Amino acid sequence: MFNFTYYTPTKVVFGRDTESQTGSLVKELGGTRVLLHYGGGSVVRSGLLDRVKASLAAAGVAYVELGGVVPNPRLSLVRQGIDLVRQEGVDFLLAVGGGSAIDSAKAIGYGAANEGDVWDFYEHTRQASACMPIGVVLTLSATGSEMSDSSVITNEDGWKKRGYNSSLCRPRFAVMNPQLTATLPDYQTACGCTDILMHTMERYFTSGGNMELTDSIAEALMRTVLKNARILKDDPQNYDARAEVMWAGSLSHNGLTGCGNDGGDFATHMLEHEMGGLYDVAHGAGLAAVWGSWARYVLDHCLPRFFRFAVNVMGVEPIADVKAAALQGIAAMESFFREIGMPTCFSELGITAAEEDLSLMAKKCAAATGGKKGSARVLTEPDMLAIYRMANH
Repeated sequence: MFNFTYYTPTKVVFGRDTESQTGSLVKELGGTRVLLHYGGGSVVRSGLLDRVKASLAAAGVAYVELGGVVPNPRLSLVRQGIDLVRQEGVDFLLAVGGGSAIDSAKAIGYGAANEGDVWDFYEHTRQASACMPIGVVLTLSATGSEMSDSSVITNEDGWKKRGYNSSLCRPRFAVMNPQLTATLPDYQTACGCTDILMHTMERYFTSGGNMELTDSIAEALMRTVLKNARILKDDPQNYDARAEVMWAGSLSHNGLTGCGNDGGDFATHMLEHEMGGLYDVAHGAGLAAVWGSWARYVLDHCLPRFFRFAVNVMGVEPIADVKAAALQGIAAMESFFREIGMPTCFSELGITAAEEDLSLMAKKCAAATGGKKGSARVLTEPDMLAIYRMANH
């Protein structure tokens, strides 16, 4: 195992009707004027936004609003939010929604607390020294952004999708009511379950430093998501299944399942970022579409891990032919993706990529990662292009 630092400062308030506590949570943290940041749609139609406003008003907390967050959140809205925070004297950010709203709020927090262009952080040309305090009312189990140190933003100039990691942006609290996810379309629920699995697998398929306890936690988390994603496919209103998935989403990306390993692979995420930037696809669906190709490409370099995954997570019989069993595990995961309506290649995602698009994505992915990425196998631009080509069918 490797040395590690585990830091999770987010206060979690979990369960039915917990959004009613939002105002008091903000007030406890000294917030007096909030930027209420959200997308729209179901947050408004369900009455959640009105309930959050009522909770803030009851606590004597003033607020200004900025809606309009979209999937693959845009830099232009982040910059608008930074200006609004400064104009209105906002001292606390409250994201109501899923990962897109949270990531956008984090970017606003960086931009408002630091001089210069916020995009510099996402291009990794400089580091943030501060971030405004952030709270979350979660409506989507997926990204784990409610407890994580990460944020991903899309720059419309060149359609670059880039991530930035710093513990400065970890939310101060996360209100997590599983009931709030029950209005999601089935496709979004499936995308969320996929993202949760991917966050865990990115830390699981590593080249060294693994701990038995961490591995066992990760395997249990993945089995739990597999089980409950199937339940939600047939019974979308099942509260207990939504609670299991919601909590798994937070634990998958707050650092727990990476304790003691080398920090994780995350090549699949970086490959998907370029797909999301170019084609504006749903993040979870993009991950599913490229994962099988990545897995087969890196398999020989990380065979013991894939064998363990096949047996302990996917229920493959532990046969003597380790590689055959590992391939069965990959195929079983792809079968699960299809079962819940997720794609396993570009054509199932609705994309037929031209060779120049594949080359462009590989080039941008290599540039975004400093030329190489991965732990199961270190990938360079030719490897990234090869995986895109494998997935492009």
